[in-house]
Amino acid sequence: MYKGDYVHTIDEKGRIIIPAKFREQLGSGFVITKGLDRCLWMLDAESWNKLEYKLRGMDVMKGAGRQLQRHFSASAIDGETDKQGRILLPPSLRTYAQLDKEVLVCGMINRIEIWNKSLFEDSELDPEQLAASAGELGMDMVLSF
Repeated sequence: MYKGDYVHTIDEKGRIIIPAKFREQLGSGFVITKGLDRCLWMLDAESWNKLEYKLRGMDVMKGAGRQLQRHFSASAIDGETDKQGRILLPPSLRTYAQLDKEVLVCGMINRIEIWNKSLFEDSELDPEQLAASAGELGMDMVLSF
């Protein structure tokens, strides 16, 4: 389970440091792809295989199925870290996520998201919206102690 967030800087070659805690959990075989909301997703092999299985089952005769397959699969790369724990993000992924200087690497339970720090901060809900969304999704039952 991935949790926590870390701020790093992307270097001139397009590399960012992945926290050691996340590297240990990712293992050697992981995938980086476009996520939702203009961020990137890093998925360990098991999570990628589950996503890929769902994508394979989509009806490509319908536009939504084709678009989802393209979004996640066409941009996907096999990731690897260098000796300093950095990953190299290709220009196409950096452009999609608008990564330029400060980058937020955050654990999202079954995946890691890589964000432009400013975009992440702009995407946060205010407390009232957050409470309403939690209730709509049934979180009120989960949070009752």
